[in-house]
Amino acid sequence: MIERQPAEWAPHDWVWIGFPSHAELWEDDLAPARAEVAAFANAVHAGGDGERVRLVAANGEAAEAARALAAPGVEVQNAPFGDIWLRDTGPLIVTAGGALAARQFRFNGWGGKYDLPGDKDLAQRLAVEAGFDLRQCHWVLEGGAIEVDGTGLAVTTSQCLLNRNRNPGLERHEIEARLLGDLGLERILWLGDGLLNDHTDGHVDNLARFVAPGRLAIPEAAGADDPNAAVYADARARAEAFGLDVVPLPSPGRVERDGEIIPASYMNFYIGNAAVVVPLYGAANDDAAVCAVASLFPRHRVVGQRADHILTGGGSFHCISQQVPLRQDP
Repeated sequence: MIERQPAEWAPHDWVWIGFPSHAELWEDDLAPARAEVAAFANAVHAGGDGERVRLVAANGEAAEAARALAAPGVEVQNAPFGDIWLRDTGPLIVTAGGALAARQFRFNGWGGKYDLPGDKDLAQRLAVEAGFDLRQCHWVLEGGAIEVDGTGLAVTTSQCLLNRNRNPGLERHEIEARLLGDLGLERILWLGDGLLNDHTDGHVDNLARFVAPGRLAIPEAAGADDPNAAVYADARARAEAFGLDVVPLPSPGRVERDGEIIPASYMNFYIGNAAVVVPLYGAANDDAAVCAVASLFPRHRVVGQRADHILTGGGSFHCISQQVPLRQDP
């Protein structure tokens, strides 16, 4: 029986969401980032349809702050970690015949950039506490580096998954074999680079997202000054050549902070049981992005939430969340 990572739109039991916990990492953005994370968690919870929300705080002070901001019914879980990017440091959950199991991959701080206490074993601690059978996978993989449609198809970027700062001893065919053995992924679409100045080395969840089996959403450039125009065009060409149905979504265009271009993306939305939450940045295409995503998920409540301060840490809503599929009767 194939153990496979399901698509994000498959029914969830709960979702873990990382809550900003360390003032020395977030500095002046701590309080507003906490407010944005709580608003995201509350929006997923308000969507209903049985999906539980667990805000994960790294210490007692953060847990108290999370409880003060969380809506009634949102759970707060205390689990020490370095930072909030649970898509990358949390466990990946696979299904087989209705049963669930967890995978823990090696984590090396996105290629040695950020080595923070608590991140390397967070997946194990969350999985064990939740009662999952856990398999240790002895190679580096972050959850945000891959996107799956639930049929055994995945998309990734060569910039990240073939980067020598992750698995220098593994070639492409060896990584494909490990994706098959550990996550049941049989077909891999390799895109090129990710977004400019993305310190994850081009995670695909900022660039391309499955919205249905075989249907991939990719941004269109917002104008001549969009710093990722060539990246979007290359990704679309590769996806179409692979035979996928490509759906265009808006790009926020050129977004800067302190004079530096930052990797803002509407693609970092989270697909819950009843709600889809889209990150917004005060860009001209914010409303258009929410409308475009809503057209792809007509059975969901699609909402936009500001994520400017979360983005100062390097990511957005998808990056800080990790869903747990609902157990299904075989």
